[in-house]
Amino acid sequence: MSESRRYSPAAPAGTPRSGRRARIAVAVAVPLLVAAAVASLFVPAPWTAGPASGAAAAPADTLRLGYFPTVTHAPALAGVEHGFLADELGRDGTALQTQVFTAGPAAIEALNAGAIDAAYLGPSPALASYVTSGGESLVVVAGAASGGAALVAREGIDSVEDLAGGQIATPQYANTQDLAARALLAERGLTEQVDISHATSGTVAQLFERGQIDAAWQPEPWASLLEARGGHVLVDERVLWPDGRFPTALLVVSQRFAAEHPQTVQRLADGHARSLDWLAGAAEDDVVNTVVDGSIRAGGDSLDPNVIRGALGRLEFTGDPLAETYPQLVDAAAALGTAPGWDDVALDGLVDDRWWRETAAAGEERTS
Repeated sequence: MSESRRYSPAAPAGTPRSGRRARIAVAVAVPLLVAAAVASLFVPAPWTAGPASGAAAAPADTLRLGYFPTVTHAPALAGVEHGFLADELGRDGTALQTQVFTAGPAAIEALNAGAIDAAYLGPSPALASYVTSGGESLVVVAGAASGGAALVAREGIDSVEDLAGGQIATPQYANTQDLAARALLAERGLTEQVDISHATSGTVAQLFERGQIDAAWQPEPWASLLEARGGHVLVDERVLWPDGRFPTALLVVSQRFAAEHPQTVQRLADGHARSLDWLAGAAEDDVVNTVVDGSIRAGGDSLDPNVIRGALGRLEFTGDPLAETYPQLVDAAAALGTAPGWDDVALDGLVDDRWWRETAAAGEERTS
């Protein structure tokens, strides 16, 4: 089992290749943290009981998992739809309970309040929770998805400069796409010339079709939906990141739950790995149907399968948490003024991927 499971082995035209070093924060001339700081992301926090040291801890009776009914959370959708998560947790008699969210802040609130134990989350809410809690709220166990975001413009907008005097929409202030948009506009000297508004996934397509916005920086499947409704990709966010990889979804666990039930976290990681393996090996139509049906059953939007198919082409489903990108996100937020006080934050202990690495090692032994 490899730690990176890519849905589409053939990158679309214009996708950055290995070795490309353009960075999202270059627009504001913010350097990455030193290599030692990046390495410190993998230092376990003092509370951590890993798979080996916590082997005597009792498995949890129940694991309450939050996720979103959207294509970037396909590992969760596949895990729930095909029983991968429930099966693995059930090996220790742990029951799986799921709760569906539509916004990161609500999921974080539930995790911090103890209403859920683990969640699939975007990197920005995960970072915000960790930083604002003083490093005590959650731990990143594994990655889930990379890529899958783009700036889609209406007809007649053929360059970023053409947006001057216009308006673009992002999902939420200071989220990952919002930071990318602000950094790019700053790089091009357009900060004061382009208005940024915020639109939920349910309204962005309507605003686009009515001509009320000129472009939208959106995650999938909304970028592909805007394409299907007459837009074209002006900027694929992958071109702003090293090797075209940036986190879109992560698997996180509350620190309290991880400390009390490390064996259950291991089972969660095992189920997550089965989901990623299935996504990598299944026929395209089966993946599309799983995402469409799983989203609908979870209360999400019903989208054209062709839109989902297009979205999958921009996504990589991977267990790699891509921790080297987190300082970059923090630096960009601090430099752009979207996260006051983030110019000197510690990320020690944010990532503990030992459960994931144990899962990957076991998979490699089975296939060798």
